[in-house]
Amino acid sequence: MFTWWSRFRKQQEAEKDDPASNSQLNEKDQRIQKLPNNDADLNPGELTFEEDTAGGMGRHLGVTSCTLLIVGRIIGTGIFSTPSSILSSVGSVGASLMLWVLGFLLSFCGLFIWLEFGTMFPRSGGEKVYLEAVYRKPKYLATVVFAANAILLGFTASGCIVSHLSILVAANQSAGRWNERGIALGVIFFVTLLHGLTPKTGVLIMNLLSIFKIVILVFVVVTGWVVLSGKTRVTDPHYNFRNAFAGSSTSSYEYATATFKVLNAYAGWSNVNYVMNNVRNPVRTLKIAGPLGLGICAALYLLANVAYFSAATKTEIENSGVTVAALFFGNVFGSVAERALANVITVTFAASRVNQELAKEGIPLPFGNKFWASNWPTGKSPLPGLIIHLIPSIIVIIAPPPNIAYPFILDVEGYPSQIINFFVVIGLFYLRWKKPGAIRPFKVWWPLAVFFFAAAVFLLVAPFLRPPGGIGDTPPLPYYLYCLVGIAIMLAGVLYWAGWRIILPKVFGYEFVPKKETLDDGTVVTVFSSRKTR
Repeated sequence: MFTWWSRFRKQQEAEKDDPASNSQLNEKDQRIQKLPNNDADLNPGELTFEEDTAGGMGRHLGVTSCTLLIVGRIIGTGIFSTPSSILSSVGSVGASLMLWVLGFLLSFCGLFIWLEFGTMFPRSGGEKVYLEAVYRKPKYLATVVFAANAILLGFTASGCIVSHLSILVAANQSAGRWNERGIALGVIFFVTLLHGLTPKTGVLIMNLLSIFKIVILVFVVVTGWVVLSGKTRVTDPHYNFRNAFAGSSTSSYEYATATFKVLNAYAGWSNVNYVMNNVRNPVRTLKIAGPLGLGICAALYLLANVAYFSAATKTEIENSGVTVAALFFGNVFGSVAERALANVITVTFAASRVNQELAKEGIPLPFGNKFWASNWPTGKSPLPGLIIHLIPSIIVIIAPPPNIAYPFILDVEGYPSQIINFFVVIGLFYLRWKKPGAIRPFKVWWPLAVFFFAAAVFLLVAPFLRPPGGIGDTPPLPYYLYCLVGIAIMLAGVLYWAGWRIILPKVFGYEFVPKKETLDDGTVVTVFSSRKTR
């Protein structure tokens, strides 16, 4: 593995140091992209490929950075904080482990679908781009609905919550209203300024923390093997694995809710799709970094869960809450705060690029979309896009109590994501049927796409099934509330689009005229002006 990784690092350095080679690679990617885009029906949004990729730092992320971008996003608060919640939902160790395996399989199916789309449309924005390419009418509806989800639910509050809880546990301090929120706010402000003002330093810290997280999880896994060998103070490390399925839940709701949490813990396999404008040789890099990054995380996740269950009883894990790793492994590994911080850094890095892409499409935002689409003030990193990400994060950190906020946030984030996944995979089938001749550098095996589609349907329906006793995992909140909140946010996007594109133009008698402007930093943005129709 080390030799294979070293070979890739040397090749990436050679490409970086050889401008001619790098230029050829970019030209190759552009040829792959331009051919299908000769068909106007396959060009997402108003901007061409060259216009969409202009501005910013350019293509500076190679295979190593992209792999670590995925690893850093996936290995975050989830594996250190949600095992107890998942175990409580499904009721048994065996069912919990099976859900982690299912999450791994679903994530790989999703990864392959996103690889097909990402290599067809190697642009920043991820699902925004794919939805725009498929759902072209009504115009801008898909963009605005995705924007509502990305902006209102694109926060990193869950990582900040775990960061402050972990710091307080490590410092042997009790959580109070102000110290817990103060730490969480400090984390999100630090990350925003880091990526907005010193983008190269931000990428370096992001990579180092990702490597550190891999080392930590390997340490957890190896320690689990030692515990299973019976040479530690754990008296019966195999206890949880006898009758592992005893006490398993029979509620579809419980399994659906737990699956949302597992998928949230695996979330991040599509992280490179959001920053493709910054990736060198994006088609090749995506095809390598995606499977490699997810494969590393999946193996470590499954083995880490075995380590958890070997070192603590089922009851202890269920009662540990969101600081499970800090309580049981703090004396050996330190707190989980640095892993949570690394997750916040990688999520924020990608989310700011998505927000910038939305602003570049001309979505109406306060102070005009040109500011939010820019790379102000450095000309290299989208600080305005980071600010869009910062605002909802602050609100979520300050408003609700953390012990209810964390599991509810995971649920609320998961449900709209499944709605988007549902429409993305339908879009895959549609393009396969409608545009069979389009160039696809990667094609997902269709049974995998069908499996992913079936799982998405189940995850959309099952949360509305009444759980045992009618109590969900975030009492006193109603069990179905997170689904309704997620749907309401998507509907808010529909209403915003209707007001912007239909109601106001009809009432005041005008129509939109799009034009393209190039900002001082080289970014090309779509700007709408109004023209009277009567």
